[in-house]
Amino acid sequence: MIENAQKKKISIGLLMDSFDVPNWTYLLLKKIKELNCAEIKLIVLNDAPKIKKGRLYFIITHWQYLLYLAYMKLENMLIKLNLKLFESKDARHILSNVPVVKVRPRQIKYFDWIEDSDIEKIKQHEIDVFIRLGFAILKGKILESSRCGVWSFHHGDNQVNRGGPPGFWEVFENNPITGSVLQILTEDLDNGLVLYRSYSSTDNKSVMKNRNGYYWKTLLFVPRKLKELHQLGEENFLNKARSENRHINLYCNRLYKDPKNNEFIIPLIKHIGRIVKSGLYNLFFFDQWLLMYDLHDGISSSFWRFKKIIPPRDRFWADPHVIYRNNLYYIFIEEFVFGSHKGHISLLTMDENGKYTSPVKIIDRPYHLSYPFVFEWDGTYYMIPESAANNSIELYKCMEFPHRWEFYKNLMQNIKAMDNTLFRHQNMWWLFTNVKENEAHPVCDDELFLFYSDNPLSDNWKAHPQNPIISDIRRARSAGKIFEYKGDIYRPSQDCSKGYGHSLKFNQIVTLTETEYQEKEINSAEPNWDKNIKSIHAFNHENMLTIIDGQLRRFKFIKAHLRFPRYCRNKTRCLMSS
Repeated sequence: MIENAQKKKISIGLLMDSFDVPNWTYLLLKKIKELNCAEIKLIVLNDAPKIKKGRLYFIITHWQYLLYLAYMKLENMLIKLNLKLFESKDARHILSNVPVVKVRPRQIKYFDWIEDSDIEKIKQHEIDVFIRLGFAILKGKILESSRCGVWSFHHGDNQVNRGGPPGFWEVFENNPITGSVLQILTEDLDNGLVLYRSYSSTDNKSVMKNRNGYYWKTLLFVPRKLKELHQLGEENFLNKARSENRHINLYCNRLYKDPKNNEFIIPLIKHIGRIVKSGLYNLFFFDQWLLMYDLHDGISSSFWRFKKIIPPRDRFWADPHVIYRNNLYYIFIEEFVFGSHKGHISLLTMDENGKYTSPVKIIDRPYHLSYPFVFEWDGTYYMIPESAANNSIELYKCMEFPHRWEFYKNLMQNIKAMDNTLFRHQNMWWLFTNVKENEAHPVCDDELFLFYSDNPLSDNWKAHPQNPIISDIRRARSAGKIFEYKGDIYRPSQDCSKGYGHSLKFNQIVTLTETEYQEKEINSAEPNWDKNIKSIHAFNHENMLTIIDGQLRRFKFIKAHLRFPRYCRNKTRCLMSS
């Protein structure tokens, strides 16, 4: 048993087809090897004969799927990625000295049964967790051959999309989100005991890019859950998983498969149409972030009342954070000048009648800055701007309010953290931030991490044991100051499923302790009141001022077309991926 986490590492078994593995699997194995709480103890190798078949045989046996196969071949040739998911890597040096049991499963269609005699050999190694990195769909006693089952990825949302191919139908059915699951396998196809569930935004232009957007993230699920298993112990871990899966899980969609030629034609035409439409939009329009505000007794909730503050065409203004002092509103913003390809922090002021000044630059660095979170501590104002481009969480001290700020210290280093938001609760300071844990993962909009300290100026923040506390593109990324309203605590967040910063979610924080975090979505706000507003992704309220930002659709002039790079559309996401 592994109840005593201090005495015994988790013993891991790998179910593999070969030591030559895809790149993402290779990186997963490296992550597992780096764990202090687990050790790879066994490899079960699929020794079924691999028959080489010629190209003609392949074409004859797959002629019904040739359109799909040709399309994927074309994407593979045209789409250039810095790190390819499925590039073959030799894992022998990572797995050297690990015992190997070779098996020849009985194969019936898509299913593999491992013989009883081989199961007995496998059980002698007393494996705690098997991780499926090969074989077909497993059936039979192998599913019960380890204490905590066989863990397997399903690269899709098994509540709406069972089967395959991974990341394909989400693109061609124009689904804004692509799910991914880590589950303990059962006899019920794609309906195992879910250990981890996550949602990413769908890249609706490319299957390869869509897979690249979430495969790199999913490989972190296994190390995270192994740490949790080691911490809780086998019994508590499994009881927790069963409790989280206690509700009935009905599936009423079809079982997805590779599209046949006649099934592929219409989705392909629609897919090409969406790409052409997007290209035409980019040819004639550009998107520019602007500010919108309303002065009202209490939080303004009718967005159609909001007045626009539109920047010049060569820049955008976003991420407003507000301090109210001496009957004035001090509005700190990200100001992004397209020609500089980076943002800096600027300040504009507004009186109680809504009269405002032009922004003035107050903090500028050689790298990109945004999201100027401002707070007061012991009579002094501090700011935590987003400085992910410098791999740090930086803290600035106000030396002379409101214009003179100096770098004070790094709260964290060697971290890509975005939209850092502090909140004081029960004599503790809580730091909410989106972290890019895996360098290969192209974005970090979809995973929210939580840290805590008794001092907001500390450089020793403790990580919450549930990290990431949210793994969902629809509500992970912060969208402004956490606030209290009628006795409840609310965390505004971004819904990036339909594009970066598309809309707002308001989440009630139900539980916030050093061991537990829970929130529930209460409301949402989409940019529906104005046909020229495409997105809204920040919300802040102070005194009588409620202020948001939004993406304004603007027509390009011929000369302007040369001056507006794609940064103005995707903001920080493009900066991080460039």
